[in-house]
Amino acid sequence: MKIPGLRSADEKVGGLVHFGRMLDKIRLAQAGTLPEGYLLGEGDFSWWDARCCRFLGISYAELRPRVEAGASDEEALAWAFEAGSHPNEEQIHIWNTFILKRGWRDEATAGLEEEKQAVGFGDRDDITTFVELQKAEEA
Repeated sequence: MKIPGLRSADEKVGGLVHFGRMLDKIRLAQAGTLPEGYLLGEGDFSWWDARCCRFLGISYAELRPRVEAGASDEEALAWAFEAGSHPNEEQIHIWNTFILKRGWRDEATAGLEEEKQAVGFGDRDDITTFVELQKAEEA
């Protein structure tokens, strides 16, 4: 299901994947238009929002009200870099690669296959990562 205002995890803000999607989810949740089932925040260490916040050295609880108050993508990222850590080019590359390849030949592969089955994509050999699964579900 296509969700207006929700970009794909592979779209970058300041060179980082997923960060823009996390901001979109905050904005959509605030507007009451984020569909049920989308994971927000740091409720579980494995959620990508939680991982992104840990990578940046920030708290989701501090980021969310800034975004809800109208911070742009660039303003939110500038705050994150100032309040937390400012990863270098190599660290960003490693983060991006981790997210973009999650589910492909790693400890999350079994979970990806379960998710594919659950949403009716079990026969789709072209879906090898969680990002590809998200994109297929939201097409």
